Amino acid sequence: MSERAEIPTPEGEFFESTRFTGLQLLLAAGAVVGLILCLIGAFISPLQFSFSWLFGFIFFFTLCCGCLFWTIVHHATDAEWTVVVRRQLENIALLLIALAVFAIPILLLRPQLFTWADVPPGQDHALDLKRQYLNWPSFVFRAALYFVLLGGLAFLLRRFSVAQDRDGNPRCTVWMRKLAFIGLPIFGYALSFAAFDWLMGLNYHWYSTMWGPYIFAGSVGSSMSLLVLVTTALRKAGYLNVVTMEHYHIMGKWMLAFCIFWAYIGFGQYMLYWYANIPEETQYFIVRNTASWWPLSLLLVFGRFFGPFAILLLRSIKLHPHQLCWVAGWMLFMQALDMYIVVLPALHGTGVRFSIWDLICPVAIGCSLAFLYLRIVGRTSMFPMRDPRIIESLRLTN
Repeated sequence: MSERAEIPTPEGEFFESTRFTGLQLLLAAGAVVGLILCLIGAFISPLQFSFSWLFGFIFFFTLCCGCLFWTIVHHATDAEWTVVVRRQLENIALLLIALAVFAIPILLLRPQLFTWADVPPGQDHALDLKRQYLNWPSFVFRAALYFVLLGGLAFLLRRFSVAQDRDGNPRCTVWMRKLAFIGLPIFGYALSFAAFDWLMGLNYHWYSTMWGPYIFAGSVGSSMSLLVLVTTALRKAGYLNVVTMEHYHIMGKWMLAFCIFWAYIGFGQYMLYWYANIPEETQYFIVRNTASWWPLSLLLVFGRFFGPFAILLLRSIKLHPHQLCWVAGWMLFMQALDMYIVVLPALHGTGVRFSIWDLICPVAIGCSLAFLYLRIVGRTSMFPMRDPRIIESLRLTN
């Protein structure tokens, strides 16, 4: 008891939305203008727009899913260090509900994105073998189910967390832990099958048994980078002073861990498929290893692994938020590049052809989500102020 008395339990800290009215108006204007331009793009260039929209959507979808994963793991492992940053993970994960709206254009643009939807039975034997899975009613049902499951998990975990802020009921911790154990396999299956449907489905001849872990590795690593940037921005605004350099050190170590894990999964997938030399498996890599896609693939390999790996090995980088933010921002850029290389070669298989919609679509979605985040963050305390592990998180050393 004497040890706990050394650090008093902090009071709740609330985001003052009125301080950032200008930023919210700027984001709202960016969202409105961006979405109007996207609507125009859907009519004047539906083919290019459909792939650009999918690229922007899947980038933010992976970030929000990654934040949901860290929230689930926090409760499943009874972690202490994440307590002071957990509310921001919960807030970003809650944006999965909003992303359900941004998934609607993917369904509406079906003819441009998914060629399998228009191939009649008996014309392609490879597709006929997958008809029980690749059919439009099942595809739409699964898309809705992903958001119900993932968005429902994010909503319930945040709701119990906020409820604990009011009365400090320790039973909320137990409920969240039980929900996390249920949610962990649900999350794994939902993210993997969403990756199968929306990304692997762009080329129904190709398949990879490592595709789910590959998308998972990128999602989780980049979401930790996003957490570093969001936390630092809030600290510069005068909030979240409960976050110490020890917390940054751990976030940096997790960035390093998933930098390595992403490279391990990516290399394992590439090496095994290239060595086997089966046409159905190698076609994905052949497209991305030829013409002007090859330099971008090389940039991804060196920029996503070799560079950040060498930098994040340094303890000093992980203990300086400003320096760590530069690495985190670069990792987010690499995640965007990764998703770009996954999506756009399905349209431009002979080489890179940048389009203005490749920029407008992610900006429109990003501004919309950032605006919603600023609306959400002010409704609750910036950190779970009555979590039973708050003192241990404040006293963190590693």
